[in-house]
Amino acid sequence: MKVAVIGCTHAGTAAIVNTAQLYPDAQITVYERNDNISFLSCGIALYVGGVVKDPQGLFYSSPEQLAALGVQTKMRHEVINVDTARKTLKARNLVTGEEMEDTYDKLIMTTGSWPIVPKLEGIEMEGILLSKNYNHSNTIIEEAQKVNRITVVGAGYIGVELVEAFQMNGKEVTLIDGEDRILSKYLDEEFTAPIQQSLEDHGIKLALGEKVASFAGENGRVTKVITSKGEHETDLVILCIGFRPNTELLKGQVDMLPNGAIMVNDYMQTSLPDVYAAGDSCAIHYNPTGKHAYIPLATNAVRMGTLVARNLVSNTIPYMGTQGTSGIKIYEDNIAGTGLTEEAAAAEGMDTESVMLIDNYRPEFMPTFEQVQLKVVFDRATRRILGAQIMSKMDLTQSINTVSVCIQNKMTVDQLAFIDFFFQPHYNKPWNFLNTAGLQALPKLAAVKEPVHV
Repeated sequence: MKVAVIGCTHAGTAAIVNTAQLYPDAQITVYERNDNISFLSCGIALYVGGVVKDPQGLFYSSPEQLAALGVQTKMRHEVINVDTARKTLKARNLVTGEEMEDTYDKLIMTTGSWPIVPKLEGIEMEGILLSKNYNHSNTIIEEAQKVNRITVVGAGYIGVELVEAFQMNGKEVTLIDGEDRILSKYLDEEFTAPIQQSLEDHGIKLALGEKVASFAGENGRVTKVITSKGEHETDLVILCIGFRPNTELLKGQVDMLPNGAIMVNDYMQTSLPDVYAAGDSCAIHYNPTGKHAYIPLATNAVRMGTLVARNLVSNTIPYMGTQGTSGIKIYEDNIAGTGLTEEAAAAEGMDTESVMLIDNYRPEFMPTFEQVQLKVVFDRATRRILGAQIMSKMDLTQSINTVSVCIQNKMTVDQLAFIDFFFQPHYNKPWNFLNTAGLQALPKLAAVKEPVHV
């Protein structure tokens, strides 16, 4: 079996390693346009902020490790054409310019995503950087050392983590986003408001509800960001606007979402049986809505990549879908979420209720105790749990993984009230805070039933 893999980050590495282990006789060739593989891009802010001293720790594989598995890795090779009808591909060596053709029996598309770069006046100037891969992170660190004023455009996870890292390194930081609040895709306002206050308390300037219109500069280098509401002087700009899937190679050959994300079935197959896809290039089954959605997360990517290998020869293990579970630490706050926010559910036209719990996570008779803020969103009619968010100075984020399992298994908020959780004063109260949220969500009046006569 001849297997071609295009792209080698999270999903690609998982697919390659597992394919090599499961099918030792397979001939596996990997095409990667970068000069490195398996970089954990979610660690960029930690690297930029100096928390991670050795960036090699952010790589979890290498061409040498893949070679030891019998895999041929063609670094700095960009695939420029795929013909799925003929099962051929054409690649260009980015060092020599030489082009080559190859054939495959099975094709694995793990081409990932790329930052969205808007077509704005001045975008080509020096000092406007992207944040996605290892080379980007090195450039950001190098450029940041030379300047004082840094502007980050985009208040998603990466943008918020970067402004924190820059501020902690003593920089004058501005965060711009077109939305009225940060992290709006992940958290409801009850959570984003205190995080915004924390950022401002640390001296970060928030320019929210402002859309970037253009960039101005001197001598070819950016000095100013011009928005719909004003101007922000700066020495460096980092674009963190979002990502779009890298799927041009298969455009018109397999089914895709409007944004270009490849549609796959439960076994990671595209609409062509011998073409598989995984990771940020894909749309995935989102359990809270039952629809396909584009949710580029490393956790989704490694699961999907592993399943590609498991299902490459026959349909063996179906993908269970995702809740889009994620977490972030901003200064002292530990934050996590899973499934739909209340705002996102409303945008889907879903009729929901929610319960908000603010309590101490363990008994007040203990020497210390921290407050926990928990919100659970559920369907009004079925009472099925659709999402949850948590925040605390104490790291209680693993509780969101528990709620993720509840959503996965279509549990109700009433069942959440009575799940068996242990009690130990070091860790929680007799009613775990997840139980307590469920109890608060119980109907005010229990249903009255006629007695049964036997």
